[in-house]
Amino acid sequence: LWIVYMVLTVVAGCGDTTNQPSNSGDDSGANNDGEVNNDGGEVVEPTYVDKYAEMSHAEASEALYDAVLGGFYEYYQLAKDPSISTSEKFALSAIAEAKLLEQGVLLPSTANGGNYAISRVIPRTVTTTYWGTDQYRFHNALIIDGDPLTAAERTELTALWNELRGTGTYEQAAKDWAAAKGYTFTDTYTLGYPSDPVTWDAQNTYLSADHEAIVNTVDGLLEYNCENVQVPALATSYEVSEDGLTYTFHIREGVNWVNQQGVIIEPLTADSFVAGFQHLLDAQGGTEYLVDGIVKNATEYMEGTCGFEDVGCVAVDDYTLVYTLENPTSYFMTMLGYNCFQPLSRSFFLAQGGAFGLDAYAEASASESYTYGLTPENIAYCGPYLVTSYTASNSIVFDANPEYWNKDNINIKKITWRFIDGQNPTESYDLMMEGVFAGAGLGTQATQKAKEDGMFDTYAYVSSLDASSFPVFLNVYRKQYENFNDATVAVSELSENDRNKSNLAMQNQHFRLAICFALDRGAFNATTTGDELKYNSLVNSYCPGDFVYLSEEVTVDINGTATTFPAGTYYGQIMQAQLDADGCPITVWNPEANDGIGGSIGYDGWYNPDEAKAQLELAIEELSASDGMIIDAEHPVYLDLPYCDINETYSNRANALKQSIEASLEGKVIINLVKTGGSNALNWYNAAYYPATGDQMNFHLSDASGWGPDYGDPFTFLDTMLPQGGGMVKNLGLF
Repeated sequence: LWIVYMVLTVVAGCGDTTNQPSNSGDDSGANNDGEVNNDGGEVVEPTYVDKYAEMSHAEASEALYDAVLGGFYEYYQLAKDPSISTSEKFALSAIAEAKLLEQGVLLPSTANGGNYAISRVIPRTVTTTYWGTDQYRFHNALIIDGDPLTAAERTELTALWNELRGTGTYEQAAKDWAAAKGYTFTDTYTLGYPSDPVTWDAQNTYLSADHEAIVNTVDGLLEYNCENVQVPALATSYEVSEDGLTYTFHIREGVNWVNQQGVIIEPLTADSFVAGFQHLLDAQGGTEYLVDGIVKNATEYMEGTCGFEDVGCVAVDDYTLVYTLENPTSYFMTMLGYNCFQPLSRSFFLAQGGAFGLDAYAEASASESYTYGLTPENIAYCGPYLVTSYTASNSIVFDANPEYWNKDNINIKKITWRFIDGQNPTESYDLMMEGVFAGAGLGTQATQKAKEDGMFDTYAYVSSLDASSFPVFLNVYRKQYENFNDATVAVSELSENDRNKSNLAMQNQHFRLAICFALDRGAFNATTTGDELKYNSLVNSYCPGDFVYLSEEVTVDINGTATTFPAGTYYGQIMQAQLDADGCPITVWNPEANDGIGGSIGYDGWYNPDEAKAQLELAIEELSASDGMIIDAEHPVYLDLPYCDINETYSNRANALKQSIEASLEGKVIINLVKTGGSNALNWYNAAYYPATGDQMNFHLSDASGWGPDYGDPFTFLDTMLPQGGGMVKNLGLF
């Protein structure tokens, strides 16, 4: 799930010292050898050339991908071998990620959480499962009236959850706990949101801004409950064949599709899931890659070599749905919480101008009569809520669906999303204090205000982390120098020669690693969290090191040496073994972290100014030999970082990055902070979140987005870096 960085909870800590973008000026006096200029005695920059200028963007992307991520892709393909065990796949995936990290195309930065917060929401009444979108389903949240929960009460409730997890009794126990304390509950939930949905079509998007809204309008086959256990939703039961290839789901009877007004359209049947799956493959909106090679003939259908009747998604009868897989897939059930397996009202879709079949859909969706998913009025509902009001950049209101199959068992009857533009760093906290918001994350300025209000010591707690990763992305082939949708916004001031120089530098592995090792991520994160929590949410890998572990002993080849890892070895330990063998000084697994259990979070395993300087010297040597490049304090490489300048803390965050990198690399690299302006964060998101292709990405460095897992396997992260269909590879300027 492609996640947008949320500026609504980050707050200011110090003044904005943003510098205007600089450039090296006119290159008209340059010569190709970097010689001394005859009339000034000054070294003049060569004229740098785009090596890929004569290629199409697709051709350039393929060439650069092979050069930069070929090693990653080789091990990824080995891990994809269906004949190996799950533990072997995990080990090879870990090696693949090590190869990815060694290339310095992304610098892991932070995860969601790990900051101070105050809340009225009973902890653990919404699933904390790492993957899928069930974490955004709020129908069973418990929210108390009155003052927020104290930190001590939250600790008590979390201990109760740990005791009861897996018994199916925690929700009732939490209600009993609240009653004994004299608390009552509200059935409304108001929270902030930073970015409007682009589409309401569940099968045709992979943006979190879309899914977080849509998931409340539609149910899936199964759902993770508050104890992180999958329970029946639209499927009442299921069976798996002995060979692990066939999954048969029995669909709940008596469920209806309704329109935005709650009027019944048609019954929900097994065919609704078939319709949804075909629409997913027809639309190819970004998540079809999850079933590529997983569900039988899904790939062949998308390639046009078979009909949909050959795809392994079949309604045997009205209430029996069968998925057939290409190979046994250990994580298949964990994928069911994502949009690939959500249903679609066939008749409503057709009535909105939709069509089924690759060519038919392409033609229909290009027509003016195609309206499906354009607004909340243009979708059908089978979930707990109807969207009864939507005003862009203002609010979204979800009211209980009167036809919902489980309407008597939901705790929240109305959800209101209130738009937060990010300009006021304490707005969420202020609204929480007023009783409007159920809770708020506390950045540095809101933390100070909570202390002044006397709220902090009693009510503030440190929020738990999820498995998301918000890296700093390094664009290896930048083609866009203003926002793709508005040429007047986030405009780079670099000369053409500086643009070519930056691209050539960013295509050098040592240069990229120099950038990665140069950033003091603790200082970077402290602008958001404060000094005392600056390491809490720091992540050192793309996929968390403890995301999976080996269930059996595995022997794999690491640089020509057969290396055995015992059962119980974490993914991160294998990543670290490969990094160590390659002599790459990145720490992704610290055995002392997590109270001695070991982990990849909570420390800075990348920041190393001495190594940054050493890597830069290697880059200068190589780039001088290959391109005649001059890199020194008088002839630096300029890199643009678009940032959300309307938010004071984000300005501080951008400045922390600039100051750290420039200091570590002794002024040989200059970070241009490019203001995006506007009245909210939309211009910033348009620079680095909403672009559909790599050549639309308007940055050299960006921290505007991240990734959250869609299912319980490292592939959910690694798949995003595939050459075709990888949801995040475009952040590298490719494809």
